[in-house]
Amino acid sequence: MNTTPDQWIKSSYSGSDGGQCVEWAPGFVRSGGVVPVRDSKVPAGPVLMVSPEAFAGLVALARGTAP
Repeated sequence: MNTTPDQWIKSSYSGSDGGQCVEWAPGFVRSGGVVPVRDSKVPAGPVLMVSPEAFAGLVALARGTAP
């Protein structure tokens, strides 16, 4: 995947204690049509690619607003 570290944004739902750290790359969504998600503690690790709709569902789940 062609993303650089400055393109990754840490989720506002990630803990500040260094525990649960999720990042996503919004620039890739615009160009690739999918949302890359990764563990910020393992930047060279695997990247989960989900549809924008699936990502919206994950955000709703994190917010506690999922149906």
